[in-house]
Amino acid sequence: MDSELSVIVAAFGYLALLFVIAAWADRRARQGRSVIASPFVYTLSIAVYCTAWTFYGSVGRAADAGPSFLLIYLGPTLAMLSGPLIIRKMVRIARAQRITSIADFISARYGKSSRLGALVALIALIGITPYIALQLKAITLSHAVLMHYPVASSVATSASSFLSDKSFWVALVLAVFIMLFGTRHLDASERHEGMVAAIAVESLVKLVAFLAVGLFTVFMLFDGPADLFARAAAQPQLQQALSLSAVPGGALGWIGTLLLAFLAFLTLPRQFQVLVVENVDERHLLRASWLFPLYLLIINLMVIPIALAGLLLTGTGSDPDSFVLTLPLSAGREGLSLFVFIGGLSAATGMVIVETIALSTMVSNQLVMPLLLRATPISRRLRGDLSGWLLGIRRIAIALILLLGYLYHALIGDAYSLVTIGLVSFAAVSQFAPALLLGLYWRGACGLGAGLGMLAGIAVWSYTLLLPGFAQSGWLPMSFVEQGLYHLAWLRPYALFGLDGLDIYSHSLLWSLMANIGVLVGVSLFTRQNRLEQTQAALFTGALTEGIDTASLWQGQTTRGALRDLLKRYLGGTATTRVLATADASDHTTGMEAGASTTDGENAAAMDASASPQLIARAEQALAGALGSASARVLINSVVRGEALDMEAVLRILDTTSQTLEYNRRLEQKSRELARIGEELRGANERLRELDRLKDEFVAMVSHELRTPLTSIRAFAEILRDSQDMPDDKRAQFLEVVVLESQRLSRLIEEILDLARLESGRLTLHPKPLDLVALTRQSLAAVQHPIEERGVHLEAIIDLDEAQVIGDPDRLEQVIINLIDNAAKFAAELSPHVLLRLGRRQGQVRLSVEDNGPGIAAEERERVFEKFHQLEQQGVASGHSRGRPRGSGLGLPISRGIVSQLGGRLWVEDAATLDGASLIMELPDAPRETQAP
Repeated sequence: MDSELSVIVAAFGYLALLFVIAAWADRRARQGRSVIASPFVYTLSIAVYCTAWTFYGSVGRAADAGPSFLLIYLGPTLAMLSGPLIIRKMVRIARAQRITSIADFISARYGKSSRLGALVALIALIGITPYIALQLKAITLSHAVLMHYPVASSVATSASSFLSDKSFWVALVLAVFIMLFGTRHLDASERHEGMVAAIAVESLVKLVAFLAVGLFTVFMLFDGPADLFARAAAQPQLQQALSLSAVPGGALGWIGTLLLAFLAFLTLPRQFQVLVVENVDERHLLRASWLFPLYLLIINLMVIPIALAGLLLTGTGSDPDSFVLTLPLSAGREGLSLFVFIGGLSAATGMVIVETIALSTMVSNQLVMPLLLRATPISRRLRGDLSGWLLGIRRIAIALILLLGYLYHALIGDAYSLVTIGLVSFAAVSQFAPALLLGLYWRGACGLGAGLGMLAGIAVWSYTLLLPGFAQSGWLPMSFVEQGLYHLAWLRPYALFGLDGLDIYSHSLLWSLMANIGVLVGVSLFTRQNRLEQTQAALFTGALTEGIDTASLWQGQTTRGALRDLLKRYLGGTATTRVLATADASDHTTGMEAGASTTDGENAAAMDASASPQLIARAEQALAGALGSASARVLINSVVRGEALDMEAVLRILDTTSQTLEYNRRLEQKSRELARIGEELRGANERLRELDRLKDEFVAMVSHELRTPLTSIRAFAEILRDSQDMPDDKRAQFLEVVVLESQRLSRLIEEILDLARLESGRLTLHPKPLDLVALTRQSLAAVQHPIEERGVHLEAIIDLDEAQVIGDPDRLEQVIINLIDNAAKFAAELSPHVLLRLGRRQGQVRLSVEDNGPGIAAEERERVFEKFHQLEQQGVASGHSRGRPRGSGLGLPISRGIVSQLGGRLWVEDAATLDGASLIMELPDAPRETQAP
């Protein structure tokens, strides 16, 4: 670019914007309107994982080692998918014990050991310093490329002096930012709302910037992805470079890098900070478990296209880490290049901010404070309120950490690419994983084993990765790498004990984790834990047990005054007042303790009152949030007589809590069962009411139906009795009416009897082989005349010559006639039409009877087979109801019962030919040996 001033103004203007966003978020938090209480903001803060390594180094990794760059993101994806099992437990432990960092977490698990916390802090400091250097190197290289393209970045930065190095000034600005927004509160377990909001914005900026350069590359430099991949496919060397065979170490390299990324995601101090310490609500993990992998997918979509375009347009001799910048610069798009530079700056500064806050907390709480508490002369000279002095320690630690990162970048950083530096740090922090993960689930893991295991692991890491980096920088002879220590080939750092063929990172991870886990497990099996370690082990492994009260774990005694003085000395007066007020509110006590204030004017009697276990536990938690669990334990022990309960007591509490939860679970289960039974009873009651209503209707209808023929019979019989001189033809007509009404009465009584026999299982059938075709023709002949007399057109289509089934001829004829009669009743008013069809379908003999009436609604199709149920007849022409049809409403239920006993089915569906309903009966074919000749 032509103007360096514009780049500087854009970069520092962007950093100033972060200041504004952080200040706004902090102000909103003080007003009780948090901007980070959202799963989306939580997900964007987790995206601090995507550093300059992602923004620049992934393209370089893809150009050099093919698709292996994806493993760096598949590991975190697996970790987030397991978040409800692992990360949720970590979040719950951190919230209960006011954990401030991963060093504090591991220290608290193993008996709040200050030595173990210091060891973790030292390893993190050693391992993360190269990672911070990576970000500063990325800023320096990207600025050099932006200002001096097409001059090689190594040439452009080679003459840079201390004061002209832009990364130094960026580090200085970041130090001021972190001091302002990362150390506003002494309690490090409190959320840094301003910092998290700024990191979320940075995650959006780097995502948009990377997608912008990717879309520009694909659609501006090339004619879409098809053109790009076609041109790449034409060059065999590019196909080979981006194939699976280019992955270092082959299949074992895939597994090793995937495991490395998985473990590093859980143990990187900055990831622990945003995943665990800054978590607002553990329910956000459920949404983030798929949102964060989606973010990783989107930001990596353009890695391969950019790598291919860079190799095609600039050749294999250029620096692939800078393709993201050189591609828009080569096309003269300076505005896009500047935006991409801001995106890379965003990725780098976000990591530096969070990582430095996490490391400064560890240095202050795990290294400096334990030393001060043990140095009696120094601690005696430090009197009064020490909260401001402690914040000063943390701010000095921030400056020193950034200075160390800058020195590593200036002295050693050129020996490795961006990805290489990141993987070195990944392998270092992975040494925390055995102590962390085994400590969550194995109660027998002890602090001595964890400490010695980490020492063994970090020693192997130093030998296989760190020292070779010094050799490549010229600080050690290269013979150490090529020939091994003391010229012993089996001690070569990249082929330890003769193991060759792996990439250097998988090789280092394999040997370091073997040493780490072996020592941890071996020592733990033969070492006895102390009482506090047993207590913490039980609390950590049982962390997901709901409802445990950690305050009941104390059996020591002290006074409120002693606790107040201790808190006031290390936290300040305001924080002390808040802690004591919170503890008093949770105690629900009365009298002097509940009414005691925490001001300097508090009466002596209140201060001499015994502190409750809840107050002691709350005081330790408050100190742990500010100074770390190990230092908090030392300070509490200085004023409390006694100690925490032993493991047996803790287990009793856990067991009691578990039993209570089990009782609650059973009560909830019983309540759900009672609710379900109540719902079933209400449904049964409704059905009984409906049946009672139908019974009343049926009784009324049957009474009417019985009374009608009886009335006719009686009337005509009286006429015949009283009219002796009646003509013979008139007498014959009246006798015919009496006979017909008697037959009608008999049929009604027979239907009622059939229904009773069906329901009691006493309906007797006489099944035998028969020809359903012949039986159907017989039934049609029986109903043809009366049906046509009613004006109904009856049509029959019989596609079979013979259909042998097993059935009762009389009962099946009753069913067929009933189906035809029902169809005739519900046929259309105008031009009523009934169609009977007999055929075969899917190995069954099917008889269907259709009508051209209004049809039967889907919700009514099963109800028509309920006894006593009758549908209203709808007049098609008139559009009004014709009322219920003449009959008892028992024909279809009886017919279905008969067909079911014969092994068939009877149901209703829409007519296939006519417009109405179709009653369908299916019967199985008769076995061949039983068929009639």
